[in-house]
Amino acid sequence: MAYEDENWTEAETKNNAQRNNISRKGLAGSRPQRRVVDGHTKPCVECGVLDWQSDNSRGEISCGGCGLVVEENVIDPGIDWTNHDNATDRSRIGAPTTHTLADKGLNTSIAISDLTSGAASRHGMSARARRDWRRRRVMDERSKTRASRARNLVKANQMVRDKSGLPKSMQEEVCRLYKILSHQGFVTGRSIAGVTAACTYLVARREGVPRQIPEICETFQVDEKELSRMIRHISRKFNMHKISSPSDYFGRFLSDLKLPPRISMQVEHLWSTLKPHVDLWQGKKPMGVAAALIYKAAAESGHKRTQADICKVANVSEVTLRQLNRVIETLFKRLGEADQN
Repeated sequence: MAYEDENWTEAETKNNAQRNNISRKGLAGSRPQRRVVDGHTKPCVECGVLDWQSDNSRGEISCGGCGLVVEENVIDPGIDWTNHDNATDRSRIGAPTTHTLADKGLNTSIAISDLTSGAASRHGMSARARRDWRRRRVMDERSKTRASRARNLVKANQMVRDKSGLPKSMQEEVCRLYKILSHQGFVTGRSIAGVTAACTYLVARREGVPRQIPEICETFQVDEKELSRMIRHISRKFNMHKISSPSDYFGRFLSDLKLPPRISMQVEHLWSTLKPHVDLWQGKKPMGVAAALIYKAAAESGHKRTQADICKVANVSEVTLRQLNRVIETLFKRLGEADQN
């Protein structure tokens, strides 16, 4: 038995030597390679070649001699080259820059959520260490906002994130507009909340999701007269004049009134009939016109809402709603008689 094992070992050694000679010869005129990949420093178990190839696109490590794949789903330790803009430069990594932060998100910060008692205990921090890190966090925040303009931007951006209620893309636009105004000196001597509220109102109106002035005033805690004045100044400065249409408020009012989605088609049909008659609705509150059309469509579809409920959502008086209802009813009655004739 020992003699047979000895013969087998000798034969296996001879076969390995032959395979190594073949792999060293390679192609005619080619120089043998010895490529070592991290974690793979021994020859291949199949062909005995020490030529490991790493394919980062597939996440695989394979033998250059026989093609044996020895590892899959390899983590690429290299730099994650990303391009979050439309430019061709890919020389930056990490999260994209954002205007909702005063430093555009390029600085590091110590999160206050990591310094609570529960989080500190999970991280193995004592009460003394937590107190020290809180002091370091305050010093870090103050060091980044020494300039008054930087502190101004930090406060304004925080207001936009907390109170605007807009999508992320619109928040970016609001913060960018505020930053331009700050660099031009427009914010100096004016209320931060007032300028922020005006920027929020103008961006929302331009993007087709307008907010009402009383609603913005209540959210940002500013005076309605001050907000109206800010809106006029900024709109003239950046040529952001735009007339809101009643159709801009349909989706929001229908959602707030909890009406079924199919009523929106009926409201759009009524609006398409009323829209050519500019003399009847232009110059009136677009919220009131939208409320009157929704009131009529809801009543006709069997999902009637009271005038008080609709006026509360549209922020118009019941007198205004009744007057617009009479105008709309008169128009549709006249159009019906014309169709019969």
